[in-house]
Amino acid sequence: MAQAEQHTRRWPRLLRRFLIVLAIIVIIALVSFVVWASSTNPLMAEAAAALQDTASVDVAEEAFISFMPQGDAPDTGLILYPGGRVQPGAYAPLASAIAEQGYYAAIVYAPLNLAFFDTDAALKVIEAHPEVTHWAVGGHSLGGVAASLFVSNHPQLVDGLLFMGSYPANDELAQYEDLEVVSLYGTDDGLADVDTILTSAENLPADTQFIAIEGGNHAQFGYYGDQAGDNPAAISREEQQAQVLEAAVQLLSRIEAER
Repeated sequence: MAQAEQHTRRWPRLLRRFLIVLAIIVIIALVSFVVWASSTNPLMAEAAAALQDTASVDVAEEAFISFMPQGDAPDTGLILYPGGRVQPGAYAPLASAIAEQGYYAAIVYAPLNLAFFDTDAALKVIEAHPEVTHWAVGGHSLGGVAASLFVSNHPQLVDGLLFMGSYPANDELAQYEDLEVVSLYGTDDGLADVDTILTSAENLPADTQFIAIEGGNHAQFGYYGDQAGDNPAAISREEQQAQVLEAAVQLLSRIEAER
């Protein structure tokens, strides 16, 4: 009987020890994840410079980073979601250049630098700028996936979608025939497989434009330096960015003219 009672008392102690060990493991895993997600490349000098006002663009860092062209308020804008573990400011040169062309642009922040933790981040921008009546959203890598989820959840708010080395999260977008979609990809991208991007056509509207950036890679969609696992680019970052800008402006021009 004594042995049975001792055995019975031992189980609660073992359970407590197990729960303590499990809690420690979970805490270590969470801390490790936060440290990993928070480890980002520093912004390149071009990105830091683009976060400043220019003679024709006003930049504001609030709940998101805003790029407003001076003069008449634009009625068309682009909201960008950053890539995974990439600082939003890395896309400031692109956003500023878009604003230079007369369109509004914004870059949303991503919790823990991972956009899928807040796929509705674009709502903050749309609510803050009712004067903009035609919206496109887009993103780089994981940011493009998050942008596609935003469109799936709020199709009535968006006229265009821009992928940069990315693809949709599911097949829901294929039904939106009026959605203007452009998918940009670098032929030397080492992280977003070209075949995967092209295969995503079956999950997108039939008239989606796929635009190859010959010699472009993954990291040159932003200004944050090189990225582990990527291939070297055969063109300069400036050349790749120029092609991205041209495609983005053409997308915005189309949705402005058609709506």
